[in-house]
Parts: sequence; structure tokens; C-alpha cells
Amino acid sequence: RRIQKILKSRIDSRDSGTILQALRAPSNSRVKFTCMLMEKRESSNGIFLHVEDLEADATVFVPSQNLELYRKGQRLVLDQVICICAVKGSGDLLIAEDIIYPDLPLRKPSRAELPVYAALLSDMHVGSKMFMKDSFKRFILWLKGKIGNSHLREIASHVKYIIIAGDIVDGVGIYPKQIEELEIDDIYQQYKAAAEIIEKIPEYIEIFLIPGNHDACRRALPQPSIPKEYAEPLYEDREIHLLGNPCILSLHGVKVLIMHGRSLDDVISTVPGMSFEKPDEAMKFLLQCRHLAPIYGSRTLIASEPMDHLVIEERPDIFHAGHVHMMSYSSYRGTMIVNSGAWQEQTEYQREMGHTPNPGIAPIIDLKNFNIFPLDFASTIR
Repeated sequence: RRIQKILKSRIDSRDSGTILQALRAPSNSRVKFTCMLMEKRESSNGIFLHVEDLEADATVFVPSQNLELYRKGQRLVLDQVICICAVKGSGDLLIAEDIIYPDLPLRKPSRAELPVYAALLSDMHVGSKMFMKDSFKRFILWLKGKIGNSHLREIASHVKYIIIAGDIVDGVGIYPKQIEELEIDDIYQQYKAAAEIIEKIPEYIEIFLIPGNHDACRRALPQPSIPKEYAEPLYEDREIHLLGNPCILSLHGVKVLIMHGRSLDDVISTVPGMSFEKPDEAMKFLLQCRHLAPIYGSRTLIASEPMDHLVIEERPDIFHAGHVHMMSYSSYRGTMIVNSGAWQEQTEYQREMGHTPNPGIAPIIDLKNFNIFPLDFASTIR
């Protein structure tokens, strides 16, 4: 209903009705309705969609002759809420003419009045043998103004926030044979080591931290903040804002939507044209769906809650995620999309999957003009 409300706010879909109204319409009449996709079947002539709403279900045919529409149909994922413009065919068949996503409206983002910067990080994986200790030490030295040229030190002087989008530690028993790649095989000691590293960050920098699928937290979304039971040192060493996944921050009037990014796996493996090399494209797809995990019952576990906390109701100025260990960014309809990469070298599992990450790069964003400075602490800044 909440995504339906978003669709109703669009000029091109505010007059949409129900499936039942569409089925009762005369043959050859144009209809428009909001629905959820339950099944998709492709053939040589087009795509058959089985859709439903709270009252009825129907079959919609997307003809392959309309190439633009056909490609829209190919990109649809199960459980996605959309608006369909169609022509009533014979019987109960509906022939699609357009597919409308909830999407973001085109707008100007809110910006900070001062040149305040935020460092967007994720996927530290402390406890792993592949955790890039030396690169992260250089990052902290740079924050303190001890390394880098005058331009880099000028950037460091403006950093007032650090946002870490999950997977602070590598965890234990997350994937097969992980124990062989762990330097610290105790979850409590992993968080202790992470706290000791974070404690070295200058005190004037405010730190926000959410959990990921490697952290000691429930796996299903939405995730609560990392429990004090496991991560007590993070609660005690300095003031760190431990938040849930996902969450929204307001920094100097700039809305920042943060999630770890587990659902990116589902989008990349399901939607044509997506890849782990460009996770910002998968993040853009989530914005178009106005949902952070539109596919139910796949790799991403979703908790049964009275309210769907994964709907993107507020339009973010910045959308920040991690998980796929590939730093990339782009702008979409006034929202800056940033996947902040990782601080872990390629694991054996990633090597087997053919995924080559680009770790050790920290994207720094100016909240006043949204300029991004991707700083490479793995090979460039020493």
C-alpha cells in the first residue's frame, strides 16, 4: 500500500485503478492498474506476467515487438510493485503498453551550507587475514593530517563524519572454510580489535555505524544495531552511533540513506545488465523500485514485520551502501549513489566467484556541493 501511495503521487499513474476494474473493462479499452508481480515467463513472442493486487489476479502480455517495453519487462523482478498501462484483450488477457516504476522524482538535492565532508566506508572485515591494516592506518594518519600533499590535507581538514555501512568484523562461520582465512577466530576479540582501530580516529569526527551480514546481528532485514553483548568495546571506547540497517541520517540538512547492501546480490544476479563491477547501477534499480529488497525469498532474508521498513518513502540526497567490495558512484535524479567498496583484499571465495574487488579506496563526499574524492590508500596515498 505504501508503494501504491508513491505511485499515486506520480502524474502518469495517479489515475490507476485495480486489476478487477481492468478485467471488467470492455475489450480494446485502455486500462491502468497498480499490482505486484508474482510470476514472469518469457517466450519468443514476449513476456507473460502473472500479477495480483488485494482483490484479484491477472495475466499481462508484454509483446517483444515493442523493444523498449520488452526490455522494461525483462528487468522486472518478482514481488515488485508497479503500475501497468494496458489494452484489454480477449477474455482476461491484458496487453501491456507501458510499465511504470514508482521511481524517484527529478529534483534538486538538499545541500549543506558549509563545506563539511563525510567519509563513506564499509566492509572493514576486522579479524580476517585479508583485512588491510596498513591501508586503514594510512587512512587514519591522513585524517590526522600527517600524510598526503597540501590538497589531500585540505580535504582531510573538512572531514567531520565517518559512516561505516556494515561488516565491521569478518565474523565466524559466515561461509565455508572461513576459519582458514581468520586471523582472529573469536567474535568478541574481533570487535575488540575493531574498537581499538576506530578509537584512533580523531575525536572531533562523528562516527555512524550499521551492521552487515558478517556482523553479530540477526541476518534478516531490517537489522537492529549490533548488540552490546558482542560489541561492548564499541559502546565504551568513544562515542559511536550504532544504528540499525537500514537507516536515514540528516547531516546539515542532507538526508543520507544507509544500508549494508545484501540485496544487491539478488538484483545483480536477477536483473539483466547488472554486474558486481558497477554496484551503483544495482543501487539505482532499488531507488527506481523504491524498495531496498524488492525480491522476497531469495538470498536476502527479510523479517516478517507489521510494517515494511525497507520501503524508500523519503527521497534521499545520498544513498550509501557497501557489501560487494567494489567502490563506485554515480548521480541519479538528484540523489548521489555511493558504494564505498571495502578494506579487505580478495578472498578465496571471491576468487572462485571471479569477483575482483577494488579495496582500500575511501570515497569522501563534500556535503555542500556533492563533489566526491575517491582516495586510494592501498597504492596511492602513502
